[in-house]
Amino acid sequence: MLIFNLGSYYFMMGENFGEGFSPHVGLLAILGLLFGPYGAIGSVLANTICDLIRGYNLGLTITSEILSLGISLLAYKLWYEPLKSRPIINKPKLNNTSSIFLFLGIVIVCSLLFALINKKLFYLMHPETVSINIQIGIRYFINFINSGFIFGIIGIWISRRIDFVHVPEKSKRKLNKKLYQIIGIVLAISTLTILITDYYFDISKTIILVEAIFLTFLIFLYTTKPITVKISEITFNSIPEKIMNIFLLATLIIVILGMVISLDHTFITAVDEILPIDFYEVKLSIMIFIDILLIIFFIPSVAVLKYVEHEVIYPITSFSKIEKFVKKGYKIESEGLIDIYSNYLNKEDEIGMLARSYTDLINYTNEYIENIHEIESEKERIKTELDIADKIQKSNLPTHSIENEDYTIYGFSKPAKEVGGDFYDHYPIDDDNVAIIIGDASGKGVPAALLSTITQSIIKQLLKSETDPSKVLYMLNNQLCENNTECMFVTLWLGIYNNKTKNITFSNAGHNPPLIMEDGQFKALKVNNGIVLGIMKDYEFKTEKINISKGIIVYTDGITDAKNSNDEFYGESRVIDFLNNHNFENKVITKLLLDIDKFTGTEDQFDDMTLVLLDRHK
Repeated sequence: MLIFNLGSYYFMMGENFGEGFSPHVGLLAILGLLFGPYGAIGSVLANTICDLIRGYNLGLTITSEILSLGISLLAYKLWYEPLKSRPIINKPKLNNTSSIFLFLGIVIVCSLLFALINKKLFYLMHPETVSINIQIGIRYFINFINSGFIFGIIGIWISRRIDFVHVPEKSKRKLNKKLYQIIGIVLAISTLTILITDYYFDISKTIILVEAIFLTFLIFLYTTKPITVKISEITFNSIPEKIMNIFLLATLIIVILGMVISLDHTFITAVDEILPIDFYEVKLSIMIFIDILLIIFFIPSVAVLKYVEHEVIYPITSFSKIEKFVKKGYKIESEGLIDIYSNYLNKEDEIGMLARSYTDLINYTNEYIENIHEIESEKERIKTELDIADKIQKSNLPTHSIENEDYTIYGFSKPAKEVGGDFYDHYPIDDDNVAIIIGDASGKGVPAALLSTITQSIIKQLLKSETDPSKVLYMLNNQLCENNTECMFVTLWLGIYNNKTKNITFSNAGHNPPLIMEDGQFKALKVNNGIVLGIMKDYEFKTEKINISKGIIVYTDGITDAKNSNDEFYGESRVIDFLNNHNFENKVITKLLLDIDKFTGTEDQFDDMTLVLLDRHK
């Protein structure tokens, strides 16, 4: 205020009574708008100092500053006025046409009141200015509007970068809406009435004094209105705001250009020689002319912007409300959103297409999420059933190894999925003989688990009456071939170990040959492979016999078929090498599985892994 007030007075050849370009007057409204009561008081104090330096008498200075304080506070109160066109009230931002109209309205109202009352004060304090009283009012009005517009745009833009705006707290006082509506109406009617009477009639000093006091009183009375609305914080740059920035920049250039031209002495002298008006009124005429051009540019531009807002921006803004309703894994539960989109469904343009697309997207997404929830529920049910199936399958496997002073039989199985097709068993048939069984049903998961469970149950029943492995496999094969519409099959190795003779009598049905230790080294046992179970009825399996000097290991192909990232199989040779380089005991199986995990690395387990070990102690 100090810089612009005194600067315009000393360096821009300004004079008192609003002569020339007086940019400080517009600061009254803008500082109040941006800084609230603090800006109003600060601007008035600075203006007081400047007016005294410029030579105004004490009476005019005091009355003028009282008016300036009221005008500055009025701008602040008007911005936070709840209006139907402003569903969201925020700190000063020029982000849509409603904000632009409000800002211009504030500047015009404040400039009109400031010019009107100041004109009267000058007449009362300086009667010698009566001949130019109307010009004084016009000068202050033009200066206030132009400088207020410039400083307002610049100040609001700067406040976006540096947040210095004073945001009022919600008042605890109860708002009497009707009272302040009446005050506002009386103020508006009084202002218009006084403007008309001033133009057409000569008014006495007493009436002028009453008018000035009455208008000032109404201004201060209105500024007592409590702010009871919630002030929202807009943290993003909206599309309307970006459009407004371009529009306001163009408008600002026009206003500044008018100011610059009005200060050009050479141009003013040339105009003064052409036009039959006073030299000092040329500046005022140029500013008025620029303002007229601005209005001609401004009104159509705002009309276009308003149309764009209504037809494009508002629908897009409405569509963007979907963001807060979208949550991962949940349906978009918002009938209000559908209602918003329905307002644009019948439009035969891009907005209508977008509205229909959004509506379909919400409906399709909700249907999809609902299906996903049903699938998740079904998955949970299946998982629960698989857990039960896993427990049932594990309950069919031996719970303990067989350990005595003569030998140890130990088994291990690790399915690739929740349940698997591998199985093993070992249990005494009588005092001298122990059955050792290992099998692998085709496929994986539940079907393979069912087939392996059925196979285990049938073997147990068959071994109660028959101990010849080949005959057991013969009967088992025929039973599995019945009603095998899916052509599933089982590979199986069945052995009967006799503790007295140290012999294993066994028969093989398409299973991997066992690894047997002879002379301290493991090697693959040459056996008759037979065929898998469940494919061909009445197949005659072979019974074979071998003496066990130390131990034997039988396994499923999940051990040898384990692959690493290079598509290399672990293979039978690696199994044999590993066993030959480690002590043969129960723990060797655990160590072997760890070596397989190290070999496969990050690759997932592809197949079930099962091993059974027989270790003779004597």
